[in-house]
Amino acid sequence: MGWRKLLRREIIKGKSIGFNADIKDIGDNDNMDLSNVQQKDLVKYGLMPELIGRLPIITALNPLSKNDLKNILVQPKNAIIKQYQELFRMDGVELEITEEALDKIAYKAISKNIGARGLRSIIEKFMKDIMFKVPDMPDAKKVVITPGVIDGTEEADIYINKDRKSA
Repeated sequence: MGWRKLLRREIIKGKSIGFNADIKDIGDNDNMDLSNVQQKDLVKYGLMPELIGRLPIITALNPLSKNDLKNILVQPKNAIIKQYQELFRMDGVELEITEEALDKIAYKAISKNIGARGLRSIIEKFMKDIMFKVPDMPDAKKVVITPGVIDGTEEADIYINKDRKSA
């Protein structure tokens, strides 16, 4: 029995009979409130009591939204986008990732159900070719990543500095 079905039974138990019953339609909602999960629920689900006893705190985590994932990409001090921008800056190139591209990256992470840890693998998949190409372009000044680059249907836009003089 799946954990959602098990928890649904626990929630409904004793609440759906009688004139004053609080009847709720909890259906097959993937966003079911798991904040009331208890150790006994985990035992019923099939986890070993010995293992559960070693867990001092049981807590439920909600899935990350698209905006949460976008914030993880750009806001922290060591955000992955900032890391790539710094790598490009070392070669004298500005890296710009459009808002739509950030949306696409977050959407891919959600659709693959890989959460924040999977963001790096999504980015590395399209960045590896760009990372090899740009250092061989001494006149490159800016790289722009669009949603098509994320999908693999377009190449990154690379802008060249025409004012730069060769030595």
